[in-house]
Amino acid sequence: MTTRERVLTVFAGGQPDRLPNVEFGYWEKTLERWHTEGLPASVTTDAGAERHFGLEGTTIFAEVPIINGLHPRFPRMVLEEQHDRILLRDEEGNVCEVLTEHSSMPRYVKFGLQSRDDWERLKEERLDPESAGRIGDLAETVADARESGMPLFIHAGSLYGWLRNWMGVEGLSYALMTDRDWVEEMMEHLTLLTLTLLERVLPFVPVDLGWWWEDMCYNHGPLMSPALFRELMVPRYKRIVQLLRKHGVTTNILDCDGSIHQLVPYWLEAGINCMFPLEVAHTDAARLRREYGDHLLLLGGVDKLALIGGTKEIDREIERLVPLVQSGRYIPCVDHRVPADVSLDSYRYYLQKKETLLTVR
Repeated sequence: MTTRERVLTVFAGGQPDRLPNVEFGYWEKTLERWHTEGLPASVTTDAGAERHFGLEGTTIFAEVPIINGLHPRFPRMVLEEQHDRILLRDEEGNVCEVLTEHSSMPRYVKFGLQSRDDWERLKEERLDPESAGRIGDLAETVADARESGMPLFIHAGSLYGWLRNWMGVEGLSYALMTDRDWVEEMMEHLTLLTLTLLERVLPFVPVDLGWWWEDMCYNHGPLMSPALFRELMVPRYKRIVQLLRKHGVTTNILDCDGSIHQLVPYWLEAGINCMFPLEVAHTDAARLRREYGDHLLLLGGVDKLALIGGTKEIDREIERLVPLVQSGRYIPCVDHRVPADVSLDSYRYYLQKKETLLTVR
């Protein structure tokens, strides 16, 4: 079977020859460490690492080339350099400080979207659905996906996640409480932008999966109330899901870190039916399966911290996941990018042990 056939069979509740052997990727510092432990120096990207390790696909499946976010993005610009950090303007228009010696989240100094004037400028200059270059070579993409046997996904957008990136959690939270009409206006524009692009593309591309990005949960739950989420976002999701279904796309994968439990029922209500990456520290995939049965598809759920712990921890982690694999409609992979704390030997051992998990019945 091809990877595409395996993925679609698993998510349909069937039995493939084995589960797809896919992973989520690696931090840059991880590959740098592994170069000192035997990984060829030529392996510098997720795609290169996946080929080297014999995994299927590159960075989780093949992607329809559309841009339904900022376009063009801001040019990355270094504003100030210090001995161990730099101050820069990132591709989303924010001023932030990043460490040069270690992998870490940036420290944001100033977000680019702070007022209605900022929004109007952003909407006109970088969120125009009619701007040139938002759609790439569709025929080449389809041909490459079919030749490689990979499932083809299309980005279905983001509502909270992108606004949070541009405004910051605090800025967006204040706006939700003090100027809700403005937040709704921004979410509506992002919805229409995605609908416009999907309407142009879906009649001509045999898409297998919808892919959504909404990093909007932290370690104890969502960054906005579930009630407000259901009111503002679920109806807009439904419009996009309805268009995808019209063109045969019934599997919608939602990428959200953190504890997602409180929002899962509302994503399901909207028609978004696969949760990823199921960060083990915050989300219990087995609990989700108990609560929602096979109505909910699962992707991810392998604890990256177990890979740090060594062979015994990896053995326990693989054993823990056997019942979830046996329950069906689940594809295991590490619950985020592999961190630099993981040795190359431990990662290779994990991949070896994971092979047994992929054939569990």
